[in-house]
Amino acid sequence: MIRLTTAASVQFMKPIVVRVIRELPNRHTYDGWLWLDAYELGKKGEAVARRELFVMRAGVQVQVQAPRSSGDARSLAPIRPVKTVEVV
Repeated sequence: MIRLTTAASVQFMKPIVVRVIRELPNRHTYDGWLWLDAYELGKKGEAVARRELFVMRAGVQVQVQAPRSSGDARSLAPIRPVKTVEVV
């Protein structure tokens, strides 16, 4: 799961969380940008819409689920930037 904010694109003035299906590598983009095929997630973690998103790679934030504590709803760990590896 990733969280998209204005760091990824100005279109995310209201941040969203998505579950990535795949990167769309055959689309032409600017350097540092990418297309993602993803499901936008609602407040309960359910998929509410399938979307193709154009985002800045450096602005993508990985959202990792923390272990559940007994009796609590699932919580999320702090968000950290994605480490990217360039394949040549």
